[in-house]
Amino acid sequence: MNLSVSGHHVTITPALRRYVAAKIGRIVRHFDHVIEAHVILSVDKLAHKAEVTLHVRGKDIHCESEQGDLYAAIDLLADKLDRQVLRYKDRHSRTRAPARRRAAKKRSTKA
Repeated sequence: MNLSVSGHHVTITPALRRYVAAKIGRIVRHFDHVIEAHVILSVDKLAHKAEVTLHVRGKDIHCESEQGDLYAAIDLLADKLDRQVLRYKDRHSRTRAPARRRAAKKRSTKA
């Protein structure tokens, strides 16, 4: 998975980059078909915002969160993204499973 972290009105420190990588890495545990993740962190007066675009096969998943602290915004973002990825994985696996069963039946009847 390619991970790019950029900042808008904030400098991305190595500690911040590691924190984002750890939180986004949690998503890969649930769903390993992630191709690319682009994270944008921004600060606007008192609002700290984190947003991510996750590119998976055939779809882009976008999520954003806003909190008073940047680390809290990243935590909330990871939780929201985790729910979205699990929902996508559930929908994706439900639609493909019957096709696999039909293919397996065809192979077993040919033998």
